[in-house]
Amino acid sequence: MSDTPWTESMPEEQFERMRAMLAAPSPIGLEAAMTEGVIVPFLEKHCPDWKIHRFRGNAGIVVDSKPDDTDAFTVMVIGHADKIRMQVRNIGEDGKIWINSDSFLPVTLIGHETQLFSEDPAAPGSYRIIEGGTVEAIGAIHFADAAVRDGSRGLKPTQLYLELQLHGEERKKQVESLGIRAGDTILLKRPIRRGFGPDSFYGAYLDNGLGCFVTAEVAKLLAEAGGPKNVRYLGAFAAYEEIGRFGSRVFAGEMRPDVVIGVDVAHDLDAAPGVGDRRYTPNKMGAGMTLQVGAIVTPALNEIFQQVCTEKEIPFQMTPSGRDTGTDGMAAVLASVDAAATSIGFPIRNMHTISESAHTGDVLASVHATVGVIQEMDARNGGAGITADDLRRGHPRLDSAAAIAHGDA
Repeated sequence: MSDTPWTESMPEEQFERMRAMLAAPSPIGLEAAMTEGVIVPFLEKHCPDWKIHRFRGNAGIVVDSKPDDTDAFTVMVIGHADKIRMQVRNIGEDGKIWINSDSFLPVTLIGHETQLFSEDPAAPGSYRIIEGGTVEAIGAIHFADAAVRDGSRGLKPTQLYLELQLHGEERKKQVESLGIRAGDTILLKRPIRRGFGPDSFYGAYLDNGLGCFVTAEVAKLLAEAGGPKNVRYLGAFAAYEEIGRFGSRVFAGEMRPDVVIGVDVAHDLDAAPGVGDRRYTPNKMGAGMTLQVGAIVTPALNEIFQQVCTEKEIPFQMTPSGRDTGTDGMAAVLASVDAAATSIGFPIRNMHTISESAHTGDVLASVHATVGVIQEMDARNGGAGITADDLRRGHPRLDSAAAIAHGDA
């Protein structure tokens, strides 16, 4: 039997840690509420002897288990701290605050409560929060075009505005007097909560607070076990993923790891509506962590993940990708750094909405699989640890593939 602590059920204390991390207001470019406000205190408590690296150009951080041994074999695990955000683009005379939808489908935003973060024009660098607003578009079904009312046409991003329920005269001035300006950030207000299905949960911004949660939990478990002796663990919490994965490539360029493991959400394609004819791989929520194959993924690294998951009875699902993983698993190649890479995650439903949903077992599977992989690397070569040359010599040779015939076991 397996000795892994992996389980489908997440204890309430751990769930509350996950809730706090996902609830931190950390939109693209303003990630410090998560990195400095939630993650750093957690790491200082559980990894007190490790170093936290900070950066000039963004609020991402990297926790380092061996800051004095830069020659050690280095594994960088990356979650991204930035959230999709809406932005103020125009203030109308009637007090409507016209906004963009960024990577949200406009129709998924209607009616949802928000938090607007406004920089104080009189004190640049100081921010205020305005709550109580909702995202709207048409005002009422009675005002919609016939095509919108019957569902044959949807909403356009240019129709979205923030409703602050203002009334009276000079409503534009009322908005402007609050210091609200073009470019101000708007987030959806929906902390995660337990779902109806066993071990499920739902809410906003699973993408990608969950990747940061996994990266931090891996650091905690490794530190509690005494830390890897040969492997240098870099737990990275990146910025700018949602606009092109720019933060993680800076990390890889600065720290030049031997291995990069991106941690991000994936789709529950088994439950995705209306896509059956596309023949997607039927990955499903609750069936284990995802392990990507294809793109720039290194087969030898995936081999270690599969070995560890099999030995520890941790469920996993293979998910193919084409040219691009779509995750921070691409960080090293985008930074022109030679590193073995893969991408892991967890299937979720309703991605980029206020009601993303997932399964705690899939999240915990990715935590314990990653810990197991790092510990396996640490123990290889008779306890001396894996080396970069092991990876250089570990590329599969398909010219040595064994022939099989129908009926072979």
